[in-house]
Amino acid sequence: MSIKSNLLEILSQLPARVRLVAVSKFNPNESIMEAYEAGQRIFGESKVQEMTEKYESLPKDIEWHFIGHLQTNKVKYMTPYVSMIHGIDSYKLLCEVDKQAKKAGRVIPCLLQIYIAQEDTKFGLSFDECRDLLSNNNWKELKNISIVGLMGMATNTDSQKQIEAEFCSLNNFFTEIKQTFFAQESNFKELSMGMSHDFPLAIAQGSTLVRVGSKIFGERNY
Repeated sequence: MSIKSNLLEILSQLPARVRLVAVSKFNPNESIMEAYEAGQRIFGESKVQEMTEKYESLPKDIEWHFIGHLQTNKVKYMTPYVSMIHGIDSYKLLCEVDKQAKKAGRVIPCLLQIYIAQEDTKFGLSFDECRDLLSNNNWKELKNISIVGLMGMATNTDSQKQIEAEFCSLNNFFTEIKQTFFAQESNFKELSMGMSHDFPLAIAQGSTLVRVGSKIFGERNY
C-alpha cells in the first residue's frame, strides 16, 4: 500500500478529538511530501538536526512536533520553528526551552513526559516527580513556554492488558493534574499517547495525539 493509502486508513480510525502526528523520523523528504500531499500537516521527529534540515527544505505550513529525548544543548536549534515539544522530563529542560523561546520571540507548547512503562529505556517523570515540579510554582514564572498536557509511552509488550493499564493510569493522572494545577487553563488539554502498535488502546483511554510512523511510512531503516 502507498503512504497515502496508509495515512487515510489511519485517519479513518481516529475520532474527531484525536490528531495524528505522522512520525517521519529517518524517512526522506519524498515520503513526507507524499503524506503532505495527502493532507497531513503534523509530523514528528526525534533528532533536532534532522528535523531542522527537514524544516528548512519542506513546506512552511508543516507543524513539527519534537517527540524524542531532548538534550538542553540542542534546544536552541529548534525554538525558532518547533510547534510542540512532547518530551519535557525535567524542570531544567523546561527552563532552557523558555530561555531559548524568549530569544526567538515565541511561546512554545510543551508536554510533560511521564514514565509509565516497565522499561529502563524509556524516559520521563514519575507521578511524584511531576507533582513536585508543578507544586513548586517556579514554572509559572516561565512566560515563553506553555504546558499544554502530558505524554507517555507504554511498555513494548504483547500484553494488551498491561498497555491498557498503563494508558489508563496516565489518563487518570492527567485528570488529577488538570484539576489540581490547570483548572483555569483551557490550553491544558493534550494527552499524547499511542503509537503504531497500540494507538487504538490509547484512544480508548483518552489520547488526543497519537504518534504513528511505521503504519504510515513502513518499517524504517535505521
